[in-house]
Amino acid sequence: MYRKLTAEIKNSVNDAINKLDWELPDNIPIEEPPRPDMGDIATSVAFELSGKLKRSPMEISKELASIITKPAIIKEVISVGPYLNFFIDYQKYADLVLNSVNDIYGQLEPKNEKIVLEHTSANPNGPLHIGHIRNSVLGDSLSRVLKKAGYDVDTQYYVNDMGRQIAMVVWGLLNLQFNTSKLTSASVKNPVIDPYKQIETIIEEHPEFNKLEDNYLNGLKNILYLQIFVENNLRDHQIGELYFQVNQELKSNDELKNSVDELLRVYERGDDPLLGFFFKEAVNACLEGTGLTLKRLQVDHDAFIWESKFVRDGSVGKIISQLENGGYTEENEVLYLSLEDYGIEKELVLMRSDGTSLYSTRDLAYHLEKSRKGDVVIDILGSDHKLAIKQISIILGFLNGKSPEVIFYEFITLPEGSMSTRKGVFISVDDLMEEAVERAVKEIKLRRDDLDDVAASEIAEKIGVGAIRYYIARLSPEKHIVFKWDEALSFERGCASIQYAHARACKILQKTGGFDATHMDLTGVLSEYKLQTPEIELIKVISRFSWAVEESAKNRKVHHISQYCMDLASAFNKFYKSMPVLGSEEEELRLALVDKSRITLRNSLELLGIDAPESM
Repeated sequence: MYRKLTAEIKNSVNDAINKLDWELPDNIPIEEPPRPDMGDIATSVAFELSGKLKRSPMEISKELASIITKPAIIKEVISVGPYLNFFIDYQKYADLVLNSVNDIYGQLEPKNEKIVLEHTSANPNGPLHIGHIRNSVLGDSLSRVLKKAGYDVDTQYYVNDMGRQIAMVVWGLLNLQFNTSKLTSASVKNPVIDPYKQIETIIEEHPEFNKLEDNYLNGLKNILYLQIFVENNLRDHQIGELYFQVNQELKSNDELKNSVDELLRVYERGDDPLLGFFFKEAVNACLEGTGLTLKRLQVDHDAFIWESKFVRDGSVGKIISQLENGGYTEENEVLYLSLEDYGIEKELVLMRSDGTSLYSTRDLAYHLEKSRKGDVVIDILGSDHKLAIKQISIILGFLNGKSPEVIFYEFITLPEGSMSTRKGVFISVDDLMEEAVERAVKEIKLRRDDLDDVAASEIAEKIGVGAIRYYIARLSPEKHIVFKWDEALSFERGCASIQYAHARACKILQKTGGFDATHMDLTGVLSEYKLQTPEIELIKVISRFSWAVEESAKNRKVHHISQYCMDLASAFNKFYKSMPVLGSEEEELRLALVDKSRITLRNSLELLGIDAPESM
């Protein structure tokens, strides 16, 4: 409703300017006055007009105020210095706002625009870790916001199956064995004394396997190990352990690098189907675990696009030919583009001396495909990718492709010792979620001794995962995050405080035995009652949800929604603490306010991928 009201105010200002026969400005800025006594909405349009009219903004503001026609919801317009300030008639406004809130509240009208949004896209050489999680949370939350704003959004995960890191994993499959000591009782599907002895028995039952070369036979044993003995959600962890082993081998034997490079060359040529099988199985094993991690984090993708596709379908070759024929390339052992004329000193290599492509070449092909499929292309990337994106964007211009909009983010760190029970080189997202849920269980049991373990765990899952997502989404992406558990899981300041407001609203409504505001005569109720300040403030915040969705989508910034959630929870809690609901003379109206708050809290949290518990 606030969105509609600001549009009406802009139209009224436009009409007033036309009446005065002044030239319309390019923009009519809308803002909120610093104090409630100065109005609810203000415009500084007088500054926009001052230069052309050669008059002071104060004079312009006064003249506009004297002739403006107020929208029906506005009770007064006054000139305050250079500003036009508008005062809302909340008796009328409350009726419109509360009647506009339904189950899909916040959903904007469809826009004829397709957006291809790529996010997460972690290398498949181990589990997602804390360095990836901001990408996933920002990308998924932005996707939800854009869809709510009416855009057609296709979310994609770019699978790097041709990179050096996955070739190292495949080398490990072919030449090493998994460290079975890393298996825990929770991760073993079929516990035995020695998994590889049981695999030997399986191999002996299939004589055809003996025809395989030794390294391929070793690879098969490792694939069977993953499929038989390791739960799906931990296969990415096992791949990560193998990758670590290969790194250790490379440190002690430089010649192994040539073997890894040869695997990449053969895989790119595509003339060894069995090697292709091992690449595919290694990637899929990792993606199985990654997929389950993302599911728990409530992150979704519409499609997983494999990098090798662009080599196999000829897209990479076509790009190289286009750039060569256009005279853009140079050659000095490798094929490259010099971008010095565009202010970039570092050249972009397109092809190695052995004829294999690079990530950048395949990424060009991928971006061209996204350009064809979408009106807008959005990438979520770490700030360390800024140079690469500049290079890619310039070359996409040569190829008539769309340059992506890029949301760069800084990384997340944990204070030293905050997860001292988790040992390792990095902290996985699985570890982070486990820690969050464990901490949430402890907090819940301190507050609710009436809950059994199952109920406490169900609520803790929502609080723990929600805390992670909210803590990440609440800050602008260019700001570095130090993840602090006491802040993230705070019932007073963190996501739990917002979830608690929703649970509180649900509890009030449950006590009524099933309140239904569908047939309520709000107009009649409001005509006989003067709204109090906490009620007005709550109505004001509820009314801004659609506007917040639109602004967040337009600016591609999800932290606006995070702030909106906190503002709404704060307004609801102030209302709850100062305005009795059940048993009051205004019970029906206030129950309607509780119900509309519940819906808006749920819908706003949903945009951040956070559950809204009905009980805490």
